[in-house]
Amino acid sequence: MKDAPGPPLFPEQNSSQKPEKDVPHYHGHRDRLRQKFVETDGAGLADYEMLELLLCGFIPRKDVKPIAKRLLARFGSLSAVFAASPKALQSVDGIGETLSIYLKTVHHLHLRATAQELNGREVLSSWQKVQDYVRVRLQHDEIESFRVLFLDRKNCLISDEELGRGTVDHAPVYPREIAKRVLELSSSSIILVHNHPSGDPTPSRADISITREIIDVLDSLEVQVHDHLVVGRQGVTSMRAAGLI
Repeated sequence: MKDAPGPPLFPEQNSSQKPEKDVPHYHGHRDRLRQKFVETDGAGLADYEMLELLLCGFIPRKDVKPIAKRLLARFGSLSAVFAASPKALQSVDGIGETLSIYLKTVHHLHLRATAQELNGREVLSSWQKVQDYVRVRLQHDEIESFRVLFLDRKNCLISDEELGRGTVDHAPVYPREIAKRVLELSSSSIILVHNHPSGDPTPSRADISITREIIDVLDSLEVQVHDHLVVGRQGVTSMRAAGLI
């Protein structure tokens, strides 16, 4: 009489399926999240779900929903999450050095893609793209930064450069340094840009004063200052549209 067959010696190797209790609960959730993204082209996902879906690619074996929600709670918005410094990102539980770099890479990819939308185009006819670009770059910066967009004779972008960086409420800028760079780049016109870390994009008296100084210096070079854009979390203010220059 033959012995009855016993259980397999190595059940885990002979079974292609783990016991249901060993399958992490978030596996099915990730599939549903991806499917929801496909079906709605992303429009059906909340901000934390979009961030969660991204984190799934960086963290394959962990429930990332709590991390996504902690990031939004800490920084307040998706744009602020990606604009945060690596050090600030690492202050959130679940975010290490590597993941902070990945998130910053997403931010810089967005910046490059937005900048490329301006390359080779007549900037003044793409004014909304200009404002979108400077807002993405500066609206969440905690230090005041003064940038200059240098344009050629066709008003196409030659270069975007930071020419002053300072404190939470002041960035030193020197009109003659701008003039020097204009000559080096053979620029025919410029757009001035700086941010207000306070979030309010209303130009200050100092902003108006330095803009007029720059205009006076560049007038002798026959270089036009098209505008001075002040960027804050609340929006972008055009000093020319506001009648300030």
